[in-house]
Amino acid sequence: MMFLCCITPSLCLSTGVSVLVILCGSLPYCRIRDLATLDKVYNLDWLSSASKNECSAAIGSKWMLNQGLMDHPKEIADYFNSRSVSVIFLFRRNLLRRMVSMLANSYDRYAKLFSGTHKSHVHSKEEADTLSKYKPTINSTSLLADLKDMEMRTAKALEYFNTTRHMILYYEDLIQNRTKLKDVQEFLGLPQMELTSRQVKIHRGPLSDHIKNWDDVNRTLAGTIYESFLHADYSS
Repeated sequence: MMFLCCITPSLCLSTGVSVLVILCGSLPYCRIRDLATLDKVYNLDWLSSASKNECSAAIGSKWMLNQGLMDHPKEIADYFNSRSVSVIFLFRRNLLRRMVSMLANSYDRYAKLFSGTHKSHVHSKEEADTLSKYKPTINSTSLLADLKDMEMRTAKALEYFNTTRHMILYYEDLIQNRTKLKDVQEFLGLPQMELTSRQVKIHRGPLSDHIKNWDDVNRTLAGTIYESFLHADYSS
């Protein structure tokens, strides 16, 4: 979902940056369980590289909010600050779309629609169409409470890590406004360059095409503060 990297600051000296992309999402790309593991990751190049005079290795890190990040926020924030880690929060404004993605991803994790292989991301329209055929059923009874809980988790994450050097990025902005990537590069102190991705969006078009019990969901959210989630759409 993201393609940024974190670079060991101790090797890059004054020009080094460390980045950790924190996502409000579902399945892990890379699980980092404790500070000892973080130390091991950040010291890989220091322990293995013959050259210690310049930055020679980059480490990509992506940490979901539901992977223990919220369990020890003070210790983790202190660690980030001590290692000069720059944090990028990647959120979605439309939490209903996020819910659809999470449920569909969870389904394929066990169904493994691609010849026994689970895919969280795809690189062709054909693959996207295959995954989007599954339409999750959303619990309309708990839907309002679930959306509120998502909002609270996002707010808590920003509160816990407000002492870190960070920026907030929204998935919808990345899709609709490519200049957002320039903001990211500026935040990281990197030279401006054109960035591209081979990933193809899975759930394209209106949400009514992707939720099995759409009528129930529509009735539940109509007239609430979350009604806009029903209609918000973006292409690509």
